[in-house]
Amino acid sequence: MLVSYKWLNEYVDLNGLSAEELAEKITRSGIEVESVEHKAASIKGVVVGHVLECEKHPNADKLNKCLVDLGGEAPLQIICGAKNVAKGQKVAVATVGAVLPGNFKIKKSKLRGEESNGMICSLQELGIEGKLIPKDFAEGIFVFPSDVEVGSDALALLNLDDKILELGLTPNRSDCLSMLGVAYEVAAILGTDVKLPAIEIATDSEAASDYISIKVDAPEENPLYVAKIIKDVKIGPSPLWMQARLMSAGIRPHNNVVDITNYILLEYGQPLHAFDYNTLGSKEIVVRLAHEGEKITTLDDAERTLKASHLVITNGKDPVAMAGVMGGANSEVSDSTTTVLLESAYFNGQTVRNASKDHGLRSEASARFEKGVDPNRVHEAAERAAELMEKYASGIVLSGTVEVSTLRVEPAVIEITLSKINKTLGTTITSNEVLEIFNRLQFDVKSDGEIFTITVPTRRGDITIQEDLIEEVARLYGYDNLPTTLPSGETTPGGLTENQRKRRAAKRFLEGAGLNQAITYSLTSKEKSKNYAIEKRDPIRLAMPMSEERSHLRLSILPGLLDVVSYNLARKNDSVSIYEIGSVFLKTTDHDQPDEFEHLAGAITGLWHSQLWQGEKKAVDFYVAKGVLEGLFEKLGVSQHISYQSAQIDGMHPGRTAEIILDNEVIGFIGQIHPQVQKELDLKETYVFELMTKQVFGFDVKPLQYMSIPRFPSITRDIALVVDSTVNAGTLKDIIETAGGSLLKEVSIFDLYEGEHMEQGKKSIAFSLKYFDPDRTLTDEEVVKAHGKVLDAVKEQTGAELRG
Repeated sequence: MLVSYKWLNEYVDLNGLSAEELAEKITRSGIEVESVEHKAASIKGVVVGHVLECEKHPNADKLNKCLVDLGGEAPLQIICGAKNVAKGQKVAVATVGAVLPGNFKIKKSKLRGEESNGMICSLQELGIEGKLIPKDFAEGIFVFPSDVEVGSDALALLNLDDKILELGLTPNRSDCLSMLGVAYEVAAILGTDVKLPAIEIATDSEAASDYISIKVDAPEENPLYVAKIIKDVKIGPSPLWMQARLMSAGIRPHNNVVDITNYILLEYGQPLHAFDYNTLGSKEIVVRLAHEGEKITTLDDAERTLKASHLVITNGKDPVAMAGVMGGANSEVSDSTTTVLLESAYFNGQTVRNASKDHGLRSEASARFEKGVDPNRVHEAAERAAELMEKYASGIVLSGTVEVSTLRVEPAVIEITLSKINKTLGTTITSNEVLEIFNRLQFDVKSDGEIFTITVPTRRGDITIQEDLIEEVARLYGYDNLPTTLPSGETTPGGLTENQRKRRAAKRFLEGAGLNQAITYSLTSKEKSKNYAIEKRDPIRLAMPMSEERSHLRLSILPGLLDVVSYNLARKNDSVSIYEIGSVFLKTTDHDQPDEFEHLAGAITGLWHSQLWQGEKKAVDFYVAKGVLEGLFEKLGVSQHISYQSAQIDGMHPGRTAEIILDNEVIGFIGQIHPQVQKELDLKETYVFELMTKQVFGFDVKPLQYMSIPRFPSITRDIALVVDSTVNAGTLKDIIETAGGSLLKEVSIFDLYEGEHMEQGKKSIAFSLKYFDPDRTLTDEEVVKAHGKVLDAVKEQTGAELRG
């Protein structure tokens, strides 16, 4: 809820209290104020100017040369590019020396040879969002009403000198979804009174009942429906102050009638709807449940198919509105409207919510009906709106109100004792203090010694039991004033689970290795959701996606990481190393919730390290990415159980991709993105990995054992083996380690050669073998015997030959 400080001041005396101080008091009383925005904090020097003359720029077809009166000694020449600028207009002018949003300073300048002494501003240039600007001025400058004083402060007229408090309301505090609701809350905090609007209407002799009749066929869904008739209205713009307040609250102005209904929604929290009476097609309103498959075209020009559970307003035959959600285009108020049927009703919140959800339509009105409106404000809101239409749309309000009501609302009456309050809060509050708090809340309270009988007004539908009253006492007494005590009894120290410990260790290692953590959306498009999935399943579509780009749950983290890499490369960040630990979602059945599993993924591209002073550069390659993973597995204690096997995976390079295997179970993959995919995403050579953390973090690792440094020397033998190109180095290493027996302690690869001096289809792989015994010095004969077994084994199993 966006609350205007200046508007609120009309209902509650805020004299001597700044917006920031008020925000602090509201937050301390239990409603969080998320921000206080001063819209014009960075703007100065903007006044109202009168365009005396306007002609085409002599040297530019798209510019206009204007002579503008700013209320000074002489008018000034200003060059303006807006299409809608014209002689006689009152406009917002940023004078020379003015500052606009973004610290944009206005200076005297020459445009195509003509002097310009300021800038005629659009509302966007004054910091107002384009979606909130009236459509007539969305593509050009804003034009003030003709009665605005020349030279006056344009920011004040547009309410930009106001401060806006954004309230973070919990669902139970729907009473504060209105200015009057917030006023009651602030008055209770400050201990002051609320000044309610005084409603005075001069009604016509004609009766509203002569124009319309109401019938409600669904009383449970609509227990109260109120209608008023206002005739001879003149459609036009609403007053500037009303437009400014609507824009401050995040609502775009349309015309005086529609703006008044939106204004009352903000003021009273009661949604209203205005129908063009002459286009209804009948003299009756029938509220009923929709027929299955029935259609309506709503105000957004979308044809919608209704369900039997949706409540509709009809003209006796056809739907003219979806109750509480959106009106129909066939009865929309337009420039030709002369008679307005004003609707104010109490709709069942669950019914409105279901219709809103089914059609993906969430409006300010539906949000309030869902959370609950005050049934005792339905009539008052209609009267207030009729008064404003009489005043600002020149309407004639017909006498009487046409209504159908089966609503029986009794205020909650709750009895509570002083001892119950003090025992729950641990306080010693007196009876007089409790009485004062309930009086500040404007609750009807009767006291009989220690017993309080409180009648809760219907605007506070969240208060139904004793505990609710105790909470009210606590927050207005002041949470800071409640006594505090230290916990007593036995306590146990907290600790991390094994999974949490390993997860943190993984993050520390990857960040220490040079990778930055990324957090990407769990939602993606249908096409991307299938890419790089370790386990192939059908993607899961959301029931109400925000867009097709965010319509499906991901099966892999990598597509999101590749988008991050592409985003960085497009902005000249040429070397990117990122990782993410996040969830993927796998479909189970059509009715169950998806399985959620945690994955770890990374993407690396560009230079791995660069030492410019030494003239050294190291580009990312497969072994860099594999080295990162091997270091991680070593850190987690599973490196001895990990192996790699070449693999063919869609979207990955066919010769530079391997599956990651943990004790015969495939847990992920590593490799280079396929060159074609790299080209499509505008990537350079990029290496990625993704693995399932459940298997890695859940692996039973034996406690780490330390061994003393051996006192006896080791013996090293290097061999270069010529094998077929199809033989993997990992296969050779496994054979060597098995054949070497207990004396062979280390095997490492230090060279690979394929070139002109090598037979076609062959390659040379060089290994370094280290033999030693921790308890004695080895003899040459023992090493020769063990080494011979190694050579025999690789020759027998792979046909390897020693390279001469």
